[in-house]
Amino acid sequence: MTVLAFVIGVLVLVVGLAVSIALHEIGHLAPAKAFGVRVGQYMIGFGPTVWSRRIGETEYGFKLLPLGGYISMAGMYPPSRDAADARKGRPPRRRRLFETLIQDARTVNDQTLEGDGAGRAFYQLSVWKRVVIMLGGPAMNLILAIVLFAIMFSGIGVQTATTTVASVNECVLPAGSSQTECAPGDTVAPAAAAGIRPGDVILSVDGTPVDTFAQASSIIQESPGEAVPIVVSRDGAEQTLEVTPVLAEREIAREDGSTATAEVGFVGMSATVAFVPQPIWEGPEAAIDQTGRVVGIIWQLPARVYQTAVDTVTGAGRDPNGPLSVVGAGRLAGEVAATEAPIVNRVSGILALLGSLNIALFVFNLIPLLPLDGGHVVVALWDGVKRAWARLTGRRAPRPVDATKLVPITYVVVIGLIIMGGTLILADIVNPVQLLG
Repeated sequence: MTVLAFVIGVLVLVVGLAVSIALHEIGHLAPAKAFGVRVGQYMIGFGPTVWSRRIGETEYGFKLLPLGGYISMAGMYPPSRDAADARKGRPPRRRRLFETLIQDARTVNDQTLEGDGAGRAFYQLSVWKRVVIMLGGPAMNLILAIVLFAIMFSGIGVQTATTTVASVNECVLPAGSSQTECAPGDTVAPAAAAGIRPGDVILSVDGTPVDTFAQASSIIQESPGEAVPIVVSRDGAEQTLEVTPVLAEREIAREDGSTATAEVGFVGMSATVAFVPQPIWEGPEAAIDQTGRVVGIIWQLPARVYQTAVDTVTGAGRDPNGPLSVVGAGRLAGEVAATEAPIVNRVSGILALLGSLNIALFVFNLIPLLPLDGGHVVVALWDGVKRAWARLTGRRAPRPVDATKLVPITYVVVIGLIIMGGTLILADIVNPVQLLG
């Protein structure tokens, strides 16, 4: 494993993840500004500020811990009663622990409503505008994933057995045989007997035009003992060769991706494998399919993290389809970059990893719990339901939903995420996922 290539792979993953986070926050920032919300900060990372610059009313910058990002909008929640009491000169009330946590969140929120923030607050927007702002971040991750998969599938292509012949066997050997050379008396391979050569491009088999080696193989496998005409292109000229497949025991691929041993027609030739660009819709379809699989992982996340912890303690192998931390993803990127494979293979592998990470960010942020984007969407929708019900029943419009009351639950969610994240990081260091052997 080349150390330099490994480091480059990790750095590419880190930069790609930073770009993903930055675009996620732009997905929130752009509609917020378009709808007139005052945005005080746009930050990548958490903790102490490393660098920042104020442009207009917004401070843009980077923080020390690159584990996420945020924008600070005026009035994420309605002003607290204490803010109104303070304006009227009333003394603050004594509070218990949970009330103190809630009030701390309200105090920070009230500070964003000072100055022109009072008239440009997030909570004052209509429901659909709040939903658009909160879904803007995850939507950017999904769009980026679709773009990455489109580049991988249509720009680079998928490794496919082409119709160009790579090699021709001299004889027919039993399936699973360790024999490397033909012995006297071995049956001559039908492809060699017919005059097929490496470099020939198969155009049609038994009168049927073929675009892939799999199509040609399917016709051959179904024609044991029959003379089958094969049209090939050799040195720019078409030639028709006649081959008679022999009945032989070979492994064949099933529709579900597994293999099975069966007696089929066999001629003894292999295909050249190359990256073949796919139709433009293949990338988006792959991204959507991956999203479905990630949803299946996310809703079982606590159980899967627990199983990861058990595997780590017992020394059992990790589930390659299980959850990973940023450390695990970086390690995989390094391993992909350091493999002894053509550069295009490694680029394709890292694009797939970055695309999968963005899909994970998309799905994870839609979980309907604060402080995640999905939690804010639920709050906005609940506010809309209350307003609609008031209109239907002829009642006065209710006060905006005060999500600061959910701060204790938010703390529980954050603590749970920290515990799960720490467990995955430890597992990815001690018992990493082995995808490449």
